[in-house]
Amino acid sequence: MISILIASAVSFVIAIFGTPIAIRTLREHNIGQFIQEEVEGHHHKRGTPTMGGVVIILAVVIGFIVAHIRVWEWGAGPNFRILPLFSGQGWLALMAFVGMGAIGFLDDFVKYARKQNMGLSKRWKFLGQLLVAVLFAWGAISLGTSTELSLARGLGIELGPWLYTVLVLFLLTAAANAVNLTDGLDGLVAGSGSLVFGAFVLITFWQSRNPDFYAVEGALDLAIVAGAVVGAVLGFLWWNAAPARIFMGDTGSQAIGGALAALALLSNTHLLLIFLGGLYAMTTVSVILQVFTFRVFGKRIFRIAPIHHHFEMKGWPETTVIIRFWILAGLGVAIGVGVFYADFLRSTNGGVLP
Repeated sequence: MISILIASAVSFVIAIFGTPIAIRTLREHNIGQFIQEEVEGHHHKRGTPTMGGVVIILAVVIGFIVAHIRVWEWGAGPNFRILPLFSGQGWLALMAFVGMGAIGFLDDFVKYARKQNMGLSKRWKFLGQLLVAVLFAWGAISLGTSTELSLARGLGIELGPWLYTVLVLFLLTAAANAVNLTDGLDGLVAGSGSLVFGAFVLITFWQSRNPDFYAVEGALDLAIVAGAVVGAVLGFLWWNAAPARIFMGDTGSQAIGGALAALALLSNTHLLLIFLGGLYAMTTVSVILQVFTFRVFGKRIFRIAPIHHHFEMKGWPETTVIIRFWILAGLGVAIGVGVFYADFLRSTNGGVLP
C-alpha cells in the first residue's frame, strides 16, 4: 500500500510542478493546438500549448520507479536500496502506456509540422498500434497471463494465443481511440481518467490481497502503475482544468487509453472495462452512430459528434458538460467496481474464502 501512495505522490508532484515548465517551453517553440473549424466556441483555444501528455508519461514512469526504492529500513536506520519487486506485468503495462503515448506524440508532432489538425494517417497510426499490441500480447503470454475471456474473473471461454492477440489489438486500439475522441473539452479526460484509474487501484490491490482467489501475477505492481497514473493526471488537471493552459494532446490521450487496456488485460478484467470506461465507450458509440446514420439515411442524429460537442451546440456551457460527464464517468466506475466486488462476495459466500 505504501508503494502505491509513493507512486501516486511522486507522479503528482512531478506533474503539477513540471507542467508549468512544459507550458513555457511549448510556448517558446509555438507548439499549440489546432482547432477544427466546425467546433463552435473553441476558436479562442487555438494556439494553447499541446503535447502535455509528455509530462504525464514522465511523471508516471518516474513515480513507478521511485515507488520501488527505499531509503530506510524500519528499526535499522537509513539504507538505500531497490526492492526486488519489479514484476514483468508492471513493466508490460508501462510499455503499453509509453508505447501508445509515443504513437500519439508522433501524431501531435506531424500536426505541428504541417500546421493543421491532421496528424498521422490512419494507416500509419494503426501500424504503430498493431506493433505495440503484438509486443504486448507476446509479453503477456510469455509471462503466463491468462488467455481466458474475463469479466471480473475468467468466464470459461479460452481464447488461446491467436485470439488473445486479436483481443489485445482490439482493446488497445479501441481504448486509445476512445479516450482520444473524448479528449475534446478542458480537463474531461484528466478528470474522468483519475476516477477510472482509481478504480483500477482498488481492483488490482484487492487482487494482490487475495492471490489464491484471483491468481493475477504482479497485481501489486499493476496497482502501482494505476496509482502513478492517478497522481499524474490529477497534477496535470490543475493546469488543464477550464480554462485550460495546456492540452495533453494525442500524446496523453493515446497513452491513457493504452494504460487502461493494459490494466484490464493483465488484471483479467477485459469486459469490465466497458463499465469502468463507460464514458469513453459512450463517446465512441456516438461517433459510430453519427457516421452510420449519415451514410445510411443521410441524416445526423447529433448536431455534431463526439457527443460532448453536441451538448455544447445545444447551449450547455463547457464547464457544465465537463462536470456532468465526470458524473457519468463516476457512475460507470461505481457500476464496474460494484460488479467486481459482487462477484467476489457471490463466489466466496459473503467474502469468506473457503
